[in-house]
Amino acid sequence: MAIESLIILLIVGAIAGWLAGVIMKGYGFGLIGNIAVGIVGAFVGGWLLRSIGVYIGGNIIGDIINATIGAIILLFVIGLVKR
Repeated sequence: MAIESLIILLIVGAIAGWLAGVIMKGYGFGLIGNIAVGIVGAFVGGWLLRSIGVYIGGNIIGDIINATIGAIILLFVIGLVKR
């Protein structure tokens, strides 16, 4: 993986994690936690959306939307487990 790809992955993860924390209200984990949630959410969102046949473009905005959807699902599951 090139350094540029790693930087883009971290930026997309941070934005997606932050957006998911804002949407889910009260599930922010700080910068490092949001990046981790965003990156894991990108994998979850990519797998889930591909499984149901949904495609959200191949640009950076599509990647952020995809990762945000996955991060929201991840935060929802974390919220269910924490109860």
